Amino acid sequence: MYGTSGILPLRTWLDHLHQGLLLGDIGRNYSELAASWLWVAALGGVVLWQGTRPRRKAKKVKGGFAIARHWHITLGLCLLAGLLFFSTTGLTWSQWAGNNIDSMRSALNWLTPQVNTSLDNVKPVAPADAHAEHHGDMSMPGMSMKPATPKPVAVNRSDSDWGNVLNAARAAGISAAKVELRQPKGAGKAWTVTEVDRRWPTQVDAVSVNPDDFTIVDHVWFDKFPLVAKLTRWGVDAHMGVLFGLPNQLILAAFGLGLCAMIVLGYRMWWMRRPSRAEANPAQTLFASWLALTLYGRIGTLLIALALGYCLPVMGVSLLIFLLVDILRWKHHQRQTRAGSAPHSSQRLPLNSIQSRMAVKNLRKR
Repeated sequence: MYGTSGILPLRTWLDHLHQGLLLGDIGRNYSELAASWLWVAALGGVVLWQGTRPRRKAKKVKGGFAIARHWHITLGLCLLAGLLFFSTTGLTWSQWAGNNIDSMRSALNWLTPQVNTSLDNVKPVAPADAHAEHHGDMSMPGMSMKPATPKPVAVNRSDSDWGNVLNAARAAGISAAKVELRQPKGAGKAWTVTEVDRRWPTQVDAVSVNPDDFTIVDHVWFDKFPLVAKLTRWGVDAHMGVLFGLPNQLILAAFGLGLCAMIVLGYRMWWMRRPSRAEANPAQTLFASWLALTLYGRIGTLLIALALGYCLPVMGVSLLIFLLVDILRWKHHQRQTRAGSAPHSSQRLPLNSIQSRMAVKNLRKR
């Protein structure tokens, strides 16, 4: 089985394929790249739709391109919330952006609480009082007792007190049917008993148990988690399809099919409107669009790009590579323009070009 989810080998293989193309840490950059740009593509599509949609609603959609565009837009709007959700939840456990998110959550005290397993200077918690604060040690006046020498903790020994530890955890308030028991990692460490039922209502409480006398050392209750930690837990579990069971998985399947259809329709539109000749369809570069902005616009977009590149490193690196290629294309176009091999109309911005195409199309309909 894989982790605490109890899934079987096929699902484990699919999980690793989704996470990193079975390439380990290097492959994780792929999934982080997708999560970093997914929200940009979703919101960018809405911006393009707002800028190019006709002022009056058409009575009937005709033509192959119009049909593909209609369904691409319809699917995009229907899946918009899901696209933003999967982008956000995917970034929370990504390799590079995930570390930055964890640092932010730590600074704001939004991290998921972890149960303390250290036995050094820790006052045990009475197992019968699951939500009480730590109590002091009991003393017995008039009796002189030598401190007991701690017995060494054997890890993964065959005669470990699994039953006693589980009983102590149950008495402390661990009630889920699915629990995970972990032996002490070494001397001076406690057992941990953690609920691992990710289905709604979430059960992820945890306690640590002293291996010497089976008293409760520490406990963590899900209902005491910070709100952001709860939302992160629910978001990740919904992303993985375990929060609401079969309905959750059916929604994910429908979303995946809708996303694939939207991507295919997008490429179909591009193929139908693909450039036929380089002379008639000169390069339209992002750098030329950036130069067409005002000074404040250029400074603002540059600062936004730097901030996003810092927070989402994989996005920053990929954007830098894209810009280098884009600038090379822009310089090549500039040389063609100076040589008189490209018309002046090639300086149009990409959005303006789309709008002009739509205007020509509407005139032809009239």
